[in-house]
Formats: sequence, structure tokens, C-alpha cells
Amino acid sequence: MSEINVVPNPYYAISSYEATAVDNLVKVTNLPEQCEIRIYNMSGTLIRQFNKSDPLNYVDWDLKNQVGIPISSGVYIIHVNVPDIGEKILKWFGVIRPVDLNSF
Repeated sequence: MSEINVVPNPYYAISSYEATAVDNLVKVTNLPEQCEIRIYNMSGTLIRQFNKSDPLNYVDWDLKNQVGIPISSGVYIIHVNVPDIGEKILKWFGVIRPVDLNSF
């Protein structure tokens, strides 16, 4: 549980995980096969939820909410629940770049 992390943190509008200029991507890393990840904004609103059940040790977050709308810059709380083991709470800060419509 102590190894679970979110990278990059802080996120300053770009990460090495992104393939193109219009991608936004961070990873929650060092996860077990089975877990639930919930991401909240600072007012406690659920932004995104992942139910992981695969052998990968990470989950990609495209910095969008549950319905595909990009999040705003700010601080977010990431709650990782591992059944029968425990839970971990992470804080993540991200600065989101404005959409460049000329890149389309």
C-alpha cells in the first residue's frame, strides 16, 4: 500500500506519458490486481471512478470526469481501496493547459 502513487505529481500541463500534444495523462502506479480508485475534487464531488481487475500495476487517467469532460486545474483527492487489505488516500495537483484548437 505504501508504494501506491500518482505520477507526475504535480502535473504541469504535460507528462512523458502523453503521445500527442492534445493528450492529458497521469498514472496511478504500483496497484494490485484488484482495487477501486475514486477521484474527488476538493469539494468532495466524485469526478472519476475506476474498478481495476487486471494484472497491470497501473491505471491511466486521461484527466477527464466520468462523462468525458476535461477537469479543471486544481487539487484532487485520489482514494484507492484494496479489498481485504486497506485503503490509501493521495493528493494530486494538476495545471491543465487550455485546448489549442489550431492543433486539430
